[in-house]
Amino acid sequence: MKIGNVTLENNVIAAPMAGVTDLPFRLLLKEQGVGLVCSEMVSAKAIYYNNKNTEALMLTDERERPFSLQLFGSEPELMADMVKKIEERPFDIIDINMGCPVPKVVNNGEGSALMKQPLLAGRIIEAMAKATEKPVTVKIRKGFDDTCVNAVEMAHIAQESGAAMVTVHGRTREQYYHGKADWDIIRQVKEAVSIPVIGNGDIDSPEAAQAIFQQTGCDGIMIGRGLQGNPWLIGQILYGKPKPALEEVVTMILRHARMQIEFSGEYLGIRQMRKHVAWYTTGYPGSSKLRGMVNQVESMASLEALLGEYMEHGRRRVG
Repeated sequence: MKIGNVTLENNVIAAPMAGVTDLPFRLLLKEQGVGLVCSEMVSAKAIYYNNKNTEALMLTDERERPFSLQLFGSEPELMADMVKKIEERPFDIIDINMGCPVPKVVNNGEGSALMKQPLLAGRIIEAMAKATEKPVTVKIRKGFDDTCVNAVEMAHIAQESGAAMVTVHGRTREQYYHGKADWDIIRQVKEAVSIPVIGNGDIDSPEAAQAIFQQTGCDGIMIGRGLQGNPWLIGQILYGKPKPALEEVVTMILRHARMQIEFSGEYLGIRQMRKHVAWYTTGYPGSSKLRGMVNQVESMASLEALLGEYMEHGRRRVG
């Protein structure tokens, strides 16, 4: 699959997720065969003000390329200037977030608030596309709310403004992540534009991946929450791999934790892992008790001990 001048090995893309798709998690997804990974969303204003926390969000590794950096903002000139400022950094694609639903972003006129301002959205895309030789892509939603369902219009504007790809999440901003994603709006967008269209929303199994391709004709899929605790979903979709046994899950948790500690330090890394452990073990016997206990874990040694005890209990249950 091609996005502008960038070639992907396949058409399965990992969605940017704040607080989730940091460098360690992206590397794990890349090992599973994902075609493209994307950073957590980065504020253009934060780059402008040299915010120290933003550097960690933009950190990348050659092993995860091709790599997409996602920016959000609402000022065309500032967005374009920040693209120029980071042009030499080792990212391959720049994505514009026009879908984030959280109030602090929307109330600043950013993220999915831009669904209500298609002309401004077009000016942002055009300014950024002119500022870089790298492909500029856009992530949008079905609309802002049920009175503003305009994904087709936004996709047209994105294409005319120089975007190389558009991703459509089949929910409005008002839905957040609730209810069922509307895949028909993705089909409508696909039929309306010639640039690649990526379908997003409710892709949590190989069956769902197959269904969205069939129902929408989309060029690729973007998976978000379906990957939380389940990086294996990539291999299941692409290669028909089976669901991992509990031993493999625990091995992955420990490896992920070591990578997280190397990236963030033990104090922060272990705390960042707590939600991942909960996601990884969901649905396995005894997982609810484990999730309660992992919130007390404060070191790699205590995490190893807790998971060792969890595995031992599991063996006793089987025995």
